[in-house]
Amino acid sequence: MNDPYQTLGVPKTASEAEIKKAFRALAKKHHPDKHAGDAAAKKRFQEISGAYDILGDKEKRAQFDAGAIGGDGNPRGFDPRQGGFRQGNPFGGGGGPSRGGFKFSFDEAGASSGGAGGGAAGFEDIFADLMGGGRRGARAAKGESFSAAVTVSFPEAASGSTRRIVLQNGEQLDVKIPVGVKDGQAVRVKGRGGAGRGGGANGDILLQVSVAPHPTMTRDGSDIRMDLPVTLKEAVLGGKVPAPTLTGTVSLSVPPNSNTGSTLRLKGKGISAHGATPAGDLYVRLVVTLPDKSDDALCDFLRDWEGNYDPRAKNR
Repeated sequence: MNDPYQTLGVPKTASEAEIKKAFRALAKKHHPDKHAGDAAAKKRFQEISGAYDILGDKEKRAQFDAGAIGGDGNPRGFDPRQGGFRQGNPFGGGGGPSRGGFKFSFDEAGASSGGAGGGAAGFEDIFADLMGGGRRGARAAKGESFSAAVTVSFPEAASGSTRRIVLQNGEQLDVKIPVGVKDGQAVRVKGRGGAGRGGGANGDILLQVSVAPHPTMTRDGSDIRMDLPVTLKEAVLGGKVPAPTLTGTVSLSVPPNSNTGSTLRLKGKGISAHGATPAGDLYVRLVVTLPDKSDDALCDFLRDWEGNYDPRAKNR
């Protein structure tokens, strides 16, 4: 029966740090990845791993020192070849296979594990460090993905912007709001989530975007629509009127004899171009609007005006 202290070459009074240091040196020297096809190196590595499985675990080390378990990690008297305890089983029962109590299995390194125990603390971390950041054959795992929510203005959604968000872990991050993002759209920011493990990719950020409504503009695909009030004089005689757009105020030409519902197009003044999608247009619907207070001059004019058109004729 191998003595784990002898296997690692440390005295029984060795500290945890000394045991860990000895294991790291021996494991690095005899690791099978550095001795492909060498059966002796593989066996030696299994012995080293089994020894550290005991001495690197405080509970198992105490059990070994007290004589409760052997150098293979099994209770004294347990015979792995027979699947049970030999005569003199300290847990009760005679010779032959055990039908209750502990149940053991063996891993590739030859270390044992049971229903009431665990491996040496930091075992996986040590192997990862020995092999330059990850054990060969270890499965790569993608990092954690985070979720966040942000509300942007109508112009920001139409033209794109940058917003600072706060993640679940407290980290602040500036993210790009893509041009043309829609209300309720989820935007994936790739690779800015949690760090991957074992060479896996970083996680993503799933950003839920809300677009605040605009007081006068609405979206129609890549186009924008809005109502623009005009005076009776501007509608009848035509002329230049100021019209707001997402990029500033422009001078809009209103044709003579325009009516409520007449729609004018401002090309390229809608949602900005993005990817293969060209810029949208801004459609301005004219709304003939009377003054809030009565205008005496307008009233006098209309009393003398002999208009003879019927605006309700089309509804008959």
